[in-house]
Amino acid sequence: MKFSTTLSAFVLAFASFAQAQLGDKIAAKGKANFGAAADANTLQNANVQRLLQEEFSSVTPENSMKWEVIQPSLGTFNFQQSDALVDFAVENGLDIRGHTLVWHSQLPAYVDAIIDKDQLLALMENHINTTMSRYQGKIFQWDVVNEVFEEDGSFRNSVFFRLLGEEFIDTAFNIAASVDPSSKLYINDFNLDGPGPKIDAMIGLLGRLQTRGVPIDGVGSQAHLILGQVGSVGAQLARLAETGLEVAITELDIRIEAPVDQAKLIQQQQDYQTVVGDCIGIAACVGVTVWGVGDKDSWVDATFAGFDSPLLFDDGFVKKPAYAGVEAALGASVVVNPGSGQGNGGDGGNGC
Repeated sequence: MKFSTTLSAFVLAFASFAQAQLGDKIAAKGKANFGAAADANTLQNANVQRLLQEEFSSVTPENSMKWEVIQPSLGTFNFQQSDALVDFAVENGLDIRGHTLVWHSQLPAYVDAIIDKDQLLALMENHINTTMSRYQGKIFQWDVVNEVFEEDGSFRNSVFFRLLGEEFIDTAFNIAASVDPSSKLYINDFNLDGPGPKIDAMIGLLGRLQTRGVPIDGVGSQAHLILGQVGSVGAQLARLAETGLEVAITELDIRIEAPVDQAKLIQQQQDYQTVVGDCIGIAACVGVTVWGVGDKDSWVDATFAGFDSPLLFDDGFVKKPAYAGVEAALGASVVVNPGSGQGNGGDGGNGC
């Protein structure tokens, strides 16, 4: 009886791991993962848990590993939310992207108030060490530094850049590499989807980091896109890949201007097929993460007035035509509800 119970548990666990449809299909294309963003709050929904288990092979914390959550007051660390996500991922065989260690946004006021260079360096080192050490060996990719450029290609006037200059990036990566050498270390940014000064600045920075021997492994293109405006994604991914680093689409969503109708859903299907296909076609592009599981929990509703329905599953967690677009890019086909994705949206997430 004991053997039978143990065997049954093993079979159930194996079945759960083996049902990652999109994850398995992208792996068959030689890529690492097809992932989604989630957190302790969205994991309370059984549909989110089910779809993460059935469809995806990795998960990214949407908010729970950001500085204001991890260390809300100086020296006080709170890992309750991030632990919940990591525990779920480990129990269900999902890889984890760590997001994010150094970012100008969602940053506690005590960090922004620092005016002493040495104090900031010590704080950065402690924060990175403490956070990464807790999950050492469990995070396959870390967004070490996030969103360092303005749209004109200049550096953001963050506390990190004001006090440390560009070298804050070198420092963050060097600390991260010393804590968990098994994790791939990424820089991550948005609006790298079209030609212009921002992606030019990123490519220039990547070259300088490599010249200085900074231990960087990859660059993440967030790809928060607008319906019908995805045509230049592939060319820009290829430019990033020419740096010799790994490339990943890290926060993909394609938002639709309301009202959502059938024609727009079909356009979204085509757009998802294009973008995922762009990654599949570039050897250095190692995977895709969508920024949420269902439209109900997307940050889009709370951030972009008049836009809706950015993800693969609708408010009721039913497959949308967009899902079929991803399937087509991965070399398969699927029947979805052609009318899904026209809900009112949900309460939204918080940033990227």
